[in-house]
Amino acid sequence: MNGKHGFLQRVIQGLTDACYIWRQEMKLNVKDEGVLMFVILVPLAYPLLYSWIYNNELVHEVPVAVVDESHSALSREFARQCDASPDVFIKAYVNDMREARRMMERQEVSGIYRIPHDFSTNVNSMRQATVAVYCDMSLMLNYKAVFQTAQAVSTEMGKKIQISISGNYTHREDEISTQPLDFDEIPLFNPSGGYGSFILPAVLMLIIQQTLLLGIGLSAGTARENNRFTDLIPVSRHYHGIFRIVLGKSMCYLMIYSVVAAYLSVVVPRIFNFPALGQAGDLFAVLFPYVLSCIFFGLTLSCLIRYRENVMLLVVFTSVPLMFLSGVSWPQSSISGVWQAISYVFPSTNGVRAFVRINSMGGTLSDVMPEYRALWIQAAIYFFLACIVFRYQIMRLRSHILQRLAYIRRKRNIRRKLRARVRL
Repeated sequence: MNGKHGFLQRVIQGLTDACYIWRQEMKLNVKDEGVLMFVILVPLAYPLLYSWIYNNELVHEVPVAVVDESHSALSREFARQCDASPDVFIKAYVNDMREARRMMERQEVSGIYRIPHDFSTNVNSMRQATVAVYCDMSLMLNYKAVFQTAQAVSTEMGKKIQISISGNYTHREDEISTQPLDFDEIPLFNPSGGYGSFILPAVLMLIIQQTLLLGIGLSAGTARENNRFTDLIPVSRHYHGIFRIVLGKSMCYLMIYSVVAAYLSVVVPRIFNFPALGQAGDLFAVLFPYVLSCIFFGLTLSCLIRYRENVMLLVVFTSVPLMFLSGVSWPQSSISGVWQAISYVFPSTNGVRAFVRINSMGGTLSDVMPEYRALWIQAAIYFFLACIVFRYQIMRLRSHILQRLAYIRRKRNIRRKLRARVRL
């Protein structure tokens, strides 16, 4: 009975200490402006701003300049058809590329069409003609409009030239000669063909990981700065157990990011009409291990944070590489085996893939079972690594305390000896 009673007391004491650590971590998140910004304000405001920028999905009437060196009927026809398209309008006809580049530098135009002097000659001589397209890459939507308009116009003009020299007698023969295989292009899972619907779902999942790492890292830096021994664990009787520390800290961030994850995965896509085809149960089943793995991953990395500024260097610059490694903005088949192995270190890789397949493609939990299992494996691995990290921090704290006590004892002994000599 005494053994059972003692075990029950230790469990109750551990839960009490975990709740105390939870409360202290919540106070730190609220009082620390940096942690508050990255943990709460950035996940709430940044997705709205980023989604609003790309909410139009497609742009129309992008200004371009035309450098017509051919001065032929065909070159003027090419420019007129580009101007007649809904995505581009010809703002100016300029004499040379130097003047066109100056207009682009002043941001008066977002693209340049350069028609070479031999454009009409090559076409009439049955040789391939080219048109140079220069695009401003600062905004992908403008680049897409300028480039695809030139591509569509050149294709249509090529069909007309092919018909004029084919010698056909009926329209049906013209259709077969210019397009032997008829097809309808339907963009799967992205009906509008827009940039926002394509990339934003992956960005929303990456925000969860990056802001969690930033918040936990800032919290760790603050803890070291406030600790007299510059340790991660403060001097307190409540911080004498590994599991209570990990449990208390993780409960704090799990409570916050349960709301943040629901907001990012459910509310934001519906506000901006992004594809949202997944079932809520499947979605939350994936988000739970993803958030847990991100929390434990952040707690594991917190041992590397000595100062608050360090976390910015460790986390922020990885956002773009992690987006490419997720296989959304860059084909997964084109990523080398070494980089794919590195990508599985980060929870965002499996989290982004699972979320996109469920929410944007209408998949179910069984369709993302490899990613789902991988997220749980990552959560378990990083949980044990976090326990090892805090175990080391506790041992280090005890060593510092013992050294401090030994130093105090030596000073007391010296004082006693000095007093004894004075009395003599």
